[in-house]
Amino acid sequence: MKITSVKTAATKGHGMHLWVKIESDAGITGIGECVHGGPQAIAIINAFAPKLVGRDPFAIDAIFEDLRRSNVFDGGFAGALITALTGIEIALFDLKGKALNTPVYELLGGKFRDKIRVYADCQVEPGMDFDEIKAVVDEVLERGFTALKIDLDIHAYGHRGTEIGDFEKDKFNYTAFQWEHERMVKLAEMVTTAAGRDVAVACDVHTRLDVPSAIRLARDLEQFHLMWLEEPVPAENIDALREVKRHTSTPICSGENLYLRHGFRDLIESQAVDIIMPDIPKCGGLSECRKIANLAELYYMPFAPHNVSSPIGTLASAHVCATVPNFMVLEFHWLHRDYWTTIIQEKEDIIKDGYIYLSDRPGIGVELDEEVGRQYQFPGTTWFA
Repeated sequence: MKITSVKTAATKGHGMHLWVKIESDAGITGIGECVHGGPQAIAIINAFAPKLVGRDPFAIDAIFEDLRRSNVFDGGFAGALITALTGIEIALFDLKGKALNTPVYELLGGKFRDKIRVYADCQVEPGMDFDEIKAVVDEVLERGFTALKIDLDIHAYGHRGTEIGDFEKDKFNYTAFQWEHERMVKLAEMVTTAAGRDVAVACDVHTRLDVPSAIRLARDLEQFHLMWLEEPVPAENIDALREVKRHTSTPICSGENLYLRHGFRDLIESQAVDIIMPDIPKCGGLSECRKIANLAELYYMPFAPHNVSSPIGTLASAHVCATVPNFMVLEFHWLHRDYWTTIIQEKEDIIKDGYIYLSDRPGIGVELDEEVGRQYQFPGTTWFA
């Protein structure tokens, strides 16, 4: 079997969702999805396409490393180049699974579990009162989720666009002043109260704190027994993350903006966080993220992937989660977004009562509905041309 073409399309979603279609001379097609690569990832894939035509689509790791190493001077360790390779890699796994009539998790070594626990990233915002927060949380719980995440973002405006007090936040300053700190703690308190003791709650601050502010927040959140505090300081400074972790019992989670094993090695070996969260359809793909999880497992560190993908990228991530012992929980970021169920041919939610149940369907296990997808085509892009 040989690759005959590599094509791309893009839809609007959480930013740009980039689709990669790989066709073969056996009439078998694989579909992959990657995120946060932008238009530059499309250009990279289009440049790679002629180099892929004629190659054996089963040689997935060799293709990935060949393209990465031959482009090391063009960004072969992080960023759009790795994201582009990720979309190609996922499409190759889907194609190979279909060709062998086996699900991707079997190609990765088989399952540790049949169902994948999912947490919902929900739209709780600063400025909401308790009743508004409880309505959001109740909706999540009614859909069967047993875990959720909220943002404690540092900005001066609530969901109505009104100022929270007479403050003007300097968006470049990482210090949380008293009013910001108290607002974040109060928001976490209201959400954990609304959720109840049996629901796991994580809080995200998107790297927007300095070390003393992060330590103070993490300590004051200890009383709520959070699932984790996400990215309290930027992940590129391992020592700063470790300093936050050292001063609190609140679990610290990070890694959504790191790439490959190379990007995670110091984070894991320094034990600078309690939990890692690679974004699988962004940072290297299925084989690479399984290796990242295995590295973390040496340090008894849970693996809780970040995920903003459609059902196809989400289910691809779930195949990895099934094949590693230290999987914890997978993110779901589409509570109120368009085309979650309609963009796949199966027209049903892959999440049932807060879990993804893996089937024995070959490849990833779902198919893209191109007609629906084209309705959300990203402006300025071509559609599988």
